[in-house]
Amino acid sequence: MTSDRKIIAQYVSRRQFLRGASAAAVSCGALFEQAAGQSPKYVVAETSLGKIRGIDNRGIKTFKGVPYGANTEGMNRFMPPTDRDRWTGVRDALAYGHSAPQRDPDPPPAPPRDVPPGPSIFTALAVPGGSSTGEGEDCLVLNVWTPALSDGRKRTVMLWLHGGGFGSGSGSSPSNDGTNLALRGDVVVVTINHRLNVLGFANFSEFSPDFAASGDVGMLDIVHALKWVRANIAQFGGDPNTVMIFGQSGGGRKCETLLAMPSAKGLFHRATIESGVAIQLVSRDIAIRNAEQLLAKLGIRKTDVHDLQKLPVERIMAASFAVMREAGKIDQNVAGFAPTVDGKILPQHPFHPTASPVSADVPVMIGCTRTEWTGLTTEAAAWRLDEDGMRERVKEMLGDHSAGMIDLYRKTTPNATPSDIFFLIASDYNYVAPTMKIAERRAALGKGPVYSYYFTWETPVQGGLLRTPHNMEIPFAFDNVQISANLTGGGAEAVALADKVSDAWIAFARTGDPNTPKLPHWPVFTPTDRATMVIDNASKVVNDPLRERRVAMFRALKLT
Repeated sequence: MTSDRKIIAQYVSRRQFLRGASAAAVSCGALFEQAAGQSPKYVVAETSLGKIRGIDNRGIKTFKGVPYGANTEGMNRFMPPTDRDRWTGVRDALAYGHSAPQRDPDPPPAPPRDVPPGPSIFTALAVPGGSSTGEGEDCLVLNVWTPALSDGRKRTVMLWLHGGGFGSGSGSSPSNDGTNLALRGDVVVVTINHRLNVLGFANFSEFSPDFAASGDVGMLDIVHALKWVRANIAQFGGDPNTVMIFGQSGGGRKCETLLAMPSAKGLFHRATIESGVAIQLVSRDIAIRNAEQLLAKLGIRKTDVHDLQKLPVERIMAASFAVMREAGKIDQNVAGFAPTVDGKILPQHPFHPTASPVSADVPVMIGCTRTEWTGLTTEAAAWRLDEDGMRERVKEMLGDHSAGMIDLYRKTTPNATPSDIFFLIASDYNYVAPTMKIAERRAALGKGPVYSYYFTWETPVQGGLLRTPHNMEIPFAFDNVQISANLTGGGAEAVALADKVSDAWIAFARTGDPNTPKLPHWPVFTPTDRATMVIDNASKVVNDPLRERRVAMFRALKLT
């Protein structure tokens, strides 16, 4: 019933962050805790483009809004990234830079409360969180947290790719603040912004050779940032030869995409994929169709495609959302504006029909949470389903497989309510089973090691209703559970678990092996044993957890 492409289409078309907990986790608290009445302590670093001024906070030197590429508006719109001109003097790097344009300037009316809002690709949630500078096309900026500058040390670099699918989000969220991680691990943390949605991934290659790369420029931005790291990170006490990319949700999908890009090979040395599923991306035919519809919506002939570079960005954004709203009504395989498999920049899908052999030697850590879907719906009714309501929803997902799947989940979770069954099936369908298949296909390459995890710790917020929602790994990986108390509760349990998880992430970044004394021995994942670290207050390794559910879901999803 469901192809690999359908998995991605449904993942994109149902992107809903939970109002309250998830949003609050990226909008809480000031980052700097300067003592009242004290002047900030400034620091200056040298980059290949000029000097920048940052601030010393708790011993961590922090630089925000550092340009790694030129402004992408005007003639640079839909073009590959280029270097920015050098500047003279010292440039302030004290505030976050622009997030990529991502909001719908003309959104449809909000649905009534407690009514399903519909496919959320059409009203993509944009949470720049923590960025007071708003959105703009001059968005190729990054942020750096480091224990020291130019001290001759070679610290591990952890480069974070933000979530929000390929359409929204920002590297400027408080939950992604790198201070605690840099302090804990003596590492250098980098977060970035890059082009998203229509500006990053609309494919106009069919209409002019000048736009040959347009369907993938958002990913090329990330490659450009990695090149900036290679050229500059030693000045920030980092080692350009020990770089881990990591990201959650859309950020995990970006990691998976980078693993399949020849231009990214050698620029990173580990990859951690948190709740991200990119078995397949967008095929060229769908990408060109979306671009054709965008031009039609804007009243631009294909021969005049360069006119796109002269329009106000708000017109392009509004037209792109309108195209996706209309297309989604008739074709649920619309995957939005996302990277295109073009045979060159992206030679094949990341994990279809097999794992891409590009960067095959890079160690990979991959996992997801137990109830992803509790963090991906804003519909209160999903928490109070009766039997008929649950069966109706599961049938919509699984068709003829639904009855047998429900029976299986009732057998393996006998005390589950109808809502529990729905959330588990939806989570396994959209995340857990595809994540297990990605781990399997990556391990089958027989080169770089793969480590698998399954995050089951349940947050106490909102009376425990969220269980283990989407976004859950982020504050634990960053050791920011107290900054993100609205998601984690910020209590002793969360702090203790963050101590273990963040150390494991640091260990993996440093060596390609997540083992630390704080967790049980974590074996390499193989397609035979499927060793998986089940992360909870008392973590444990289980071979092939959820085996019956996994096998049944692989069958339903046609993941052979």
